[in-house]
Amino acid sequence: MPPYGPERETPRRHIPLAAGVMVLALASPYLSDGFQAQVAVALQGTALAPFIAMQYRITEGRARADQIEHLQAELDSLIAVSSTRSALVDENRELRELLGLADRAGPRFLPATVLRPGTPGSESMFLVDVGAQDGVREGAPVVSSRGLVGRILEVRERNAVAIDWTHPDFRASAMLASGSMYGIVENRRGSFREDDRLMLNGTAYHERAPEGSLVVTSGLAGLLPRGIPVGRIDATAEVQGSWRKSYWLRPEVDPGGITHVLVETQAGTGEDLTGLWAADSTAVGSEPGDGNPG
Repeated sequence: MPPYGPERETPRRHIPLAAGVMVLALASPYLSDGFQAQVAVALQGTALAPFIAMQYRITEGRARADQIEHLQAELDSLIAVSSTRSALVDENRELRELLGLADRAGPRFLPATVLRPGTPGSESMFLVDVGAQDGVREGAPVVSSRGLVGRILEVRERNAVAIDWTHPDFRASAMLASGSMYGIVENRRGSFREDDRLMLNGTAYHERAPEGSLVVTSGLAGLLPRGIPVGRIDATAEVQGSWRKSYWLRPEVDPGGITHVLVETQAGTGEDLTGLWAADSTAVGSEPGDGNPG
């Protein structure tokens, strides 16, 4: 039974056209140049039009792909340059602030570079490139332009090992900057290091610490000098009976971002260091409601 319908007849319609194209192709060497040009134009507008359009789309697609690849490469370069510039800007700002602190501190503190070992189990420890020959002692505070980073754990001849506040053994006697409350600042480990928090522990129940109040070292027991910023009151952590409270702190210093520090070399003087940070944005003497940033 012969096929019927447009879908069956379509190939038959192209048979005469294909035969005509074949005849023109065989006869083209014997035609004049002008007639050959006319035939070429006619073919481009009829039989070859779909193929020419397809070739154009393929070429255009390749050009767009090349253009997209080029734009992506330029975007990646811009992102890399922007990231590097941002890191340099942050480091330059940190160094300028640290130089200002070093000028105010004088010879009491030595500038040092921080080196992280990067070995498992040493995430809360770091090296500084000053040691016994520079007058560094065990227990000396390590500070940045924002406040307390940690303390020296072990002193060697040319360098020293220190711990930051994320270390489980970190402790510091502390108080509100106003002197109205005293306690012990210690680390509370989280599931990840990013979850580590500082707690002001052992404060009296009847005393209240307003949110945002600055906590500084108290200088008690002679381990750390008085007045180094540690953190700000964030929220009440625990209430034990009716005699003691604990508070979560927002640390002033992010240890993971520190590359340069100051290390104390003069110990046991009992000096109040509050003035070293009072000129900076930490505003050591400020409490909520006094007009300074809290």
